Amino acid sequence: MQRRHLQEIPDSGSNVTTSFTWAWDPSKTSELLLGMGVSVLQDKLANENTPQELLVCVSPPPKRQKVKDKEFVIARRPRLPREAAPGVSWDTLPDELLLGIFSYLSLVDLLKVSQVCRRWNQLSMDESLWKSLDLAGKNLLPGVIGQLLPLGVTAFRCPRSCIGNPLFKTSRLLHVQHMDLSSSTIQVGDLQSILDRCQSLQNLSLEGLKLSSDIVRKIAQNPSLIRLNLSGCSGFSTESLEAMLDSCSRLEELNLAWCDFTVDHVRTAVSHIPSAVAQLNLSGYRQNLLMSDVKTLLERCCNLLHLDLSDSVMLKPECLQYFCRLPYLEHLSLSRCYQIPPAALLELGEIATLKTLQVFGIVTATSLQLLKATLPHIKINSSHFTPVARPTTGYKKNQEMWGIQCRLNLRNPAVFLM
Repeated sequence: MQRRHLQEIPDSGSNVTTSFTWAWDPSKTSELLLGMGVSVLQDKLANENTPQELLVCVSPPPKRQKVKDKEFVIARRPRLPREAAPGVSWDTLPDELLLGIFSYLSLVDLLKVSQVCRRWNQLSMDESLWKSLDLAGKNLLPGVIGQLLPLGVTAFRCPRSCIGNPLFKTSRLLHVQHMDLSSSTIQVGDLQSILDRCQSLQNLSLEGLKLSSDIVRKIAQNPSLIRLNLSGCSGFSTESLEAMLDSCSRLEELNLAWCDFTVDHVRTAVSHIPSAVAQLNLSGYRQNLLMSDVKTLLERCCNLLHLDLSDSVMLKPECLQYFCRLPYLEHLSLSRCYQIPPAALLELGEIATLKTLQVFGIVTATSLQLLKATLPHIKINSSHFTPVARPTTGYKKNQEMWGIQCRLNLRNPAVFLM
């Protein structure tokens, strides 16, 4: 570009002006500046005394080079090298070793390590760590049961708890084999949702819960059931009771004491209780358990070791002959069977295998002493409660469930949140 030599510009107070021209059309410059949002300079500023920043603004912008799509890449900044820490890094430990370490953690600590990283979260949910779980006496919010039981829990102890809706996220079957929900607060529908996914139960206790016929039919889906405690339960029909007893033919211990049974329920029970049952509790049926029912029961279940018929006021001394025919009977409870006189109890001395006899309420202190002297080989009135099919017996602090000690437990927190 060429331009004329510029003369020296006089002082600003002078009225003399000097101008020069660019090599391209000024009209195009105006259009360019307007497009950039810059006002066009007047001729009086078009001289060598124009500030440099304005010149820069006026100069045409450099042409931007287009970048082809195929040449566009995202570059990732490389990681800075870490200094090697002394010892062994957690990241280098194999899964088997981490699982071995996690197996010593408590439930609270196991939940904490699950928040460390994605790998630890996956390892902390391994089935080998969740075999047994104890949440006794806790307030379980909705969704807690639905998250924990599918982790592979086989032994679940949760008596005296307030259990919210499980909210299962999957319909697959659970691995639970031993479950105690005795005296818990749980809706019938929520209990059915749990039992609907259980078909491998061996020990089950629902003592004191309100059930339904559908729930009892769900129990019947567990043919491997060995111990069943439904003491104090209510809300199911005779048809569902019959179906359950016929299906669970491997039962060895059965507790149906103090259920909301009618005469028909009792008759159905004694007619369908599996003959292999060794321990049976049918106490609390007052006028509903008749002499004919006792005869039917003992003719079918001749292998009984432990029998509790307490609080059955319709029983008479004639029923004692049936007890004497049981070749393996060791423990017998007839407390508050008021029609059986103390003198008739002497006939039970003929049972060579009998070890304990509970007759609270039907013998006086004097009669008790004479009875003990006459039957010295039998412990009389040694226990008020029967352990048949109950998950926990003995002292109150016993945390076992049918002899199983649950590893994961919550002893201190009052509320379990997920």
